[in-house]
Amino acid sequence: MRNILILGAGRSASSLIHYLITHADQQEWRVTVADRELANAQALVHEGPEVAEAVALDATDPAARAALIARHDLVISMLPAFMHMDVLKDCLRLHKHVITPSYVPDALWPMDSDLKAAGIVVLNEMGLDPGIDHMSAMRILDRIRREGGRMEAFESYCGGLVAPESDDNPWGYKFSWNPRNVILAGQGGSAKYIRDGITKYIPYHKLFQQTVQVEVPGFGAFDGYANRDSLKYRSHYGIDEIPTLLRGTLRKAGYCAAWDAFVQLGCTDDGFAMELDEHATWTDYLEAFLPHDPARDTRANLAHYLGLDPHGAVMAKLDWLGLFGNGRIGVSGRSPAATLQHLLEQKWKLGADDKDLVVMWHRFRYTVEGQHQEVHASLAVTGHDRVHTAMARTVGLPIAMACKLVLNQHIQETGVLLPLKAYIYDPILDELEKHGVRFVETEVEA
Repeated sequence: MRNILILGAGRSASSLIHYLITHADQQEWRVTVADRELANAQALVHEGPEVAEAVALDATDPAARAALIARHDLVISMLPAFMHMDVLKDCLRLHKHVITPSYVPDALWPMDSDLKAAGIVVLNEMGLDPGIDHMSAMRILDRIRREGGRMEAFESYCGGLVAPESDDNPWGYKFSWNPRNVILAGQGGSAKYIRDGITKYIPYHKLFQQTVQVEVPGFGAFDGYANRDSLKYRSHYGIDEIPTLLRGTLRKAGYCAAWDAFVQLGCTDDGFAMELDEHATWTDYLEAFLPHDPARDTRANLAHYLGLDPHGAVMAKLDWLGLFGNGRIGVSGRSPAATLQHLLEQKWKLGADDKDLVVMWHRFRYTVEGQHQEVHASLAVTGHDRVHTAMARTVGLPIAMACKLVLNQHIQETGVLLPLKAYIYDPILDELEKHGVRFVETEVEA
């Protein structure tokens, strides 16, 4: 019997837990789901009480966390990314395998030799983005290499969105994953990519202004903006000499221009607590960021300060949020970003009958024997409901399938790993297709 521990029962955990419970008897698994809120874990294990249990855990408690990890063979950390390193250090000390959907923390690489010596697999970037994006890209890149192709450009975009039938607000967005990550998206350094051999940097305050239009077959045009550091994936993907490489995020057309208003005002700053009490209004919140202008009301002042058309689409999106009314903030002592998050969690909530949408799009441009070729690959997955979302499926299923590979010893390498090799990506992509997660490839005239 192999024991699997899942740390965190948030928005992306439902399909992961369902898969593990469904396969538990066949694979001889027992599953523990731990969350700070016991009710969250209980809600997700109810279908398999004989093979799964829910426990309460404050993952910031080192002793309680280590004691729980010690009882399991493999740990899946669905915790916020900043908490992974504590879990990983525990797992090294206790000799436990780990899978996470998050980017490899910089502090993890120096542990690689110790993890190898201990025979521990730490499989990172194993969700949707990062995760399915890597695996689907590598499958096509490896095929191009086998054909003797030379890569000229690779671009990849992914977005967690709202399905068209549930798209009933002017932002075209509802939360299907951690809201805090959405609010803070793009922070922590400049986005970096390479275009026609020239390295490009986009500082955070310009990120949502430098967008491109990405056309996804069957779903129309989206805004795409650059995501983090694309350059490190040249070596990961084995395309060190490629002159164009960009990884980005998708949002519905018009979203980025409106979100940029919050960025320019400072509403996404998470570095200080605001001195507004819970009885303050959203107008008070905005006034805290605007220059003093007694000649204009808050709405006119904001439009003038940011150079926005008072009757344009950006202002209409801000109006819809109720920012210029007398609605109470309802919280106090929070950062600008956390205060804004409180509002958006109410306004961008998936309704009882709402469905989300995950969209991914790759473009490969290359030459074979001097002939230019181009291939597009697109993925679109619609959620079942607000619990079993497309986001939960595309984040959770790859992780669950990777559990089989690790626990059945199909992964011979140890240490810090990404899903970039065929012995990992082939079985997972093949099984994902059986769950309706499949790419459609199109050859395009170059």
